[in-house]
Amino acid sequence: MVKERFKFVIAAGILLGGLAWAGCDRSTPSHSAAQPEVSTLKVTTQSVLLTTELPGRTSPCLIAEIRPQVSGLIQKRLFVEGSDVAEGAVLYQIDPAPFQAALDNAEASLVAMQKGAERARAGLGVSRAGVIRQQATLELARKNRARFEGLFKSQAVSASQRDQAVTEAEVAKASLEAAQAQVQSDLKAVAASDAGIQQAKAAIETARINLGYTRITAPISGRIGQSNVTVGAIVTAYQPQALATIQQLDPIYVDVPQSTTELLRLKRNLEDGRIDRNGRSHNKVRLVLEDGRAYPQEGTLQFRGVTVDPTTGSVVLRILVPNPEGVLLPGMFLRAVVREGIREQAILIPQQAVSRDPKGNPVVLIVDAQGKVAQRTLALDRAIGDQWLLETGLEPGDRVIVEGMQKVRVGVSVKEVPWGDRAPEAAGTEKPVRPAAKPK
Repeated sequence: MVKERFKFVIAAGILLGGLAWAGCDRSTPSHSAAQPEVSTLKVTTQSVLLTTELPGRTSPCLIAEIRPQVSGLIQKRLFVEGSDVAEGAVLYQIDPAPFQAALDNAEASLVAMQKGAERARAGLGVSRAGVIRQQATLELARKNRARFEGLFKSQAVSASQRDQAVTEAEVAKASLEAAQAQVQSDLKAVAASDAGIQQAKAAIETARINLGYTRITAPISGRIGQSNVTVGAIVTAYQPQALATIQQLDPIYVDVPQSTTELLRLKRNLEDGRIDRNGRSHNKVRLVLEDGRAYPQEGTLQFRGVTVDPTTGSVVLRILVPNPEGVLLPGMFLRAVVREGIREQAILIPQQAVSRDPKGNPVVLIVDAQGKVAQRTLALDRAIGDQWLLETGLEPGDRVIVEGMQKVRVGVSVKEVPWGDRAPEAAGTEKPVRPAAKPK
C-alpha cells in the first residue's frame, strides 16, 4: 500500500511539473502566434484571349436536289449510292427515242421551210420583173395617148383612135398596179417563209435540248445519297420528289446561333476599348466535336446574320470549315469556340477566393495596407478555367485571400503567406496570351 501511494505521488508530481512548464511556456506568447494565418495572392494584370463557346450544327456548303427536266422512262442509273461524283457526270439515262424523233421531225420541217422560202423568193423576182415591164408599157401608153389627143385636136386622127390610145394607157396603169400588188404579196410570202425557218430552227434547238436532258448529269461535285427511283420508273419533268441529292462536304458550313445580348455586349466592349480584335485572327474559330475531341482544323467566320430570330432572340454565325477527311457530316452537332478579342489589362483571380454575400453578390476578402481583412464586392465577367475574369472590384496590387477565409472576419489583423503553387488550370475556352505573373 505504501509503495502504491509513493508511486502515485511521484506520478502526480511529474504531471504537475509538466503542466507548470507548459504554463510557463504559454505565459509569454508571441504576437504573431495570436494572428490567424491566410494565403494571399497579389492581383496583377495580363493579356487574355476572350472566346465564346456556342453550340452549332453543320450544313453542306452546296446542295443540289436532282430532278428530271423532261418526262420519260429511266433506262439506266449510272452512279453508286453514297459515292463521290464529279460535276457533269451522268447520273441517270432517260429513254431518248421519243426526243430523237422530235428532233428529226423538227429538222425535216426546217428543210421544207427552206425550200418554200426559195420558191417564194423566186416568185418575188418574177413579180419585180413584171413591175418593170408594166412600168415601161405604161410609159409608152401615156405618150401614145398624149400624141393621139394632139392629133385628134388637129383632126388628123379619128375619135376612135384617140379613145383606143386612152384605153391602152388605162390598161397599162391597171396592169402596173396589179404587178406591184403581186410584189407585195410575194414579199409577205418571203417574210412568212423566213419566220417559219426561224421557228423551225427554234424547234430544232428545243428538241436538241430536250434530247440532252435525257442524260441527267450532276450540277455540282460532292457526295450523292441514295436513289429514290429505280430503273424502269416513269418520271415527270420538275417533279416534287428528287431523284437523288448531292451535297458538297469539303468545305462544310457550321451555323452557330449567338444571342443578341452577347452580340451587344461584344460591340460595347469593342467601342469602349476593352477588347482588341488583334487583326484578322479573330475570324478563326476552333471546333469541339460531340465526343469532346478538338477538331484538327480551324474554321473561318464568314459573316454574322443581320436578322434576329424572334423565337430565340439570336442571330446566326456562319463558319466555313475545311473537311478533307469527311469527319464532319451534315446535321452534326458540335461546339464552336469563337474568338472575341484580346483584353490587355485583364484581372484573373481563383474561383475559390470568391464567395457570395447574403444578397448573392460576389465578394472577396483582401488584406489592406494595415494588414487587416477587408471585403470587396466584385463584378464578374466570366469563368476562364478555374479563375474568374473581373470587370470591377479589384485593382493591381491588391492582396486577395485565397485560403484561410473561414478563420478570419472583416477588420481582423492576419498573418500573410504567399499562395503556394497552384494545380493546372481546368480546360477552358479562354486562355491567357502570355503566362500570368507569379505572386510575389
